[in-house]
Amino acid sequence: MAFLATFILLFLFWLVLSGRFDWTHLLLGVISCAMVAYGSHDLLFKNIKSKNKHIEAFRFLKYIPWLFYQIVVANIHIAKLALHPRMLEFIDPRIIKFKTRLKGDLSLVTFGNSITLTPGTITVMIEDGYYYVHALDKHVAKSLPGDMEKRVGHVHLEDEDGAFLSGN
Repeated sequence: MAFLATFILLFLFWLVLSGRFDWTHLLLGVISCAMVAYGSHDLLFKNIKSKNKHIEAFRFLKYIPWLFYQIVVANIHIAKLALHPRMLEFIDPRIIKFKTRLKGDLSLVTFGNSITLTPGTITVMIEDGYYYVHALDKHVAKSLPGDMEKRVGHVHLEDEDGAFLSGN
């Protein structure tokens, strides 16, 4: 079941990114996604008992649109910074360090990748539960870890303390 869920996620992503729906591209997408899903299907849901994998997959699918929205909002913010006549006064790059409540490997990676996908931030390092993130300005730096950490914890079934939930 993990293989099928991973394949479907990858293939949907392939369809969105490729934008081509002819037989050649669809066949290449099926082959590529099947190979990647075969090699990595056990990585996506490895820390969750089998009855919770469906919950985690559903929650992840609900997280993706929220993440895309955050990416759009961040793009607008960065565009405003870049196009502002006094751009150099507002851009104030810095490395910030913060501790996360997340414990699972997949939670940590999902959170780090979500930060990096959002314009204006790059996850530089994750070490001993601490994130080191390059932020382009004060506004972006103040928003971390924020709501994204809570949502990633919810996706990967971690409670407020970072412990894995047995259900929900």
